[in-house]
Amino acid sequence: MGKWYEELFANSGKAYDEESFTRGTVGECDFIEAELGFDKAKRILDIGCGTGRHSIELSQRGYQIMGIDLSLSQLESAKRKAETAGLKIDFLQMDARALSFDACFDACIMLCEGAFPLMETDEMNFEILKGAYRALKPGGIFIFTTLNGLFPLHHSTSEFCNQDTGSTTYHNDSFDLMTFRDYSSIKTFDDDGKEIVLDCNERYYVPSEITWLLKSIGFDAIHIGSAQLGEFSRSHQLTTNDFEMLVICEKPSRL
Repeated sequence: MGKWYEELFANSGKAYDEESFTRGTVGECDFIEAELGFDKAKRILDIGCGTGRHSIELSQRGYQIMGIDLSLSQLESAKRKAETAGLKIDFLQMDARALSFDACFDACIMLCEGAFPLMETDEMNFEILKGAYRALKPGGIFIFTTLNGLFPLHHSTSEFCNQDTGSTTYHNDSFDLMTFRDYSSIKTFDDDGKEIVLDCNERYYVPSEITWLLKSIGFDAIHIGSAQLGEFSRSHQLTTNDFEMLVICEKPSRL
């Protein structure tokens, strides 16, 4: 048996695309385009691309993009959708903790908990951030979302996650104040209708922590705000009511 996130995405390409959080793709890509200055010569790496929804949308808009993910099921779905749309996108199976790229991309995106922060240790999550830094060319931009550690201090994560989740239900949440990990049990169904019950844990981060991690790697121009579904914007300030935070940072032009 693999890790919980490997089991969750082992056969879930179709089910994933029916989740409520996938509905903001167009607006989120509008924001990414603006951050890139609408420069279609920019090459983008989509880390934890899932079924390719952002990769496909950006490719349709004329951008060069590569999507990587650990799940073959998700990648197969991404490839089918790209082929149907007449797009040629490189979708590769790759572990985000061991990215092999060196200054290859003008931008990296990692959205909707694409790999980070699902890993079982903080060190693994840190490797993902370091891999994104290495993958960027000097002056490149990194845009990602992650779980807001301020949220579970004021709200129940299970109550939030059980809103409009389709066939997935969350139970027995327990937020550990010492580690900022949320432990829960989820019940869902794969693409064959098989019921899956998994014990999960996800790492929540506070803004100061993310800032320190990124600075220690070498990123600068760090901006952290609220990640609102389909409405990413630098103007949305992060609050305790936001489940996710939006993070934007840059690899310095001169190293």
